[in-house]
Amino acid sequence: MKTIVAGHEAVTATEFAELALGIDLELFTGSATESAMERAARLDVAHEVLAELRESDPETAAYAESLLRTLPLKQTRPSGRRPRRAVRRPVKGCTARTAVAA
Repeated sequence: MKTIVAGHEAVTATEFAELALGIDLELFTGSATESAMERAARLDVAHEVLAELRESDPETAAYAESLLRTLPLKQTRPSGRRPRRAVRRPVKGCTARTAVAA
């Protein structure tokens, strides 16, 4: 069964919430890559939208306010691989004491 809200098909749960509630989730949650200035501007707009929502739809306003308290997800590495760690191994026949003396 397809999930259709207001004539649009929601593919993910996030899209469904955005379509059903009529709010942009990223406006309230932010992005992990935004600068401090972008964050300040986004929060100014989010607080204005929240003030309007409190008057028109208190339930959606409560949900949006809870989103403001969440942290944005950090972006993961695109390849999914962990970076290599440099491991120092002692040279054969060399101890820490002789390495320092050399």
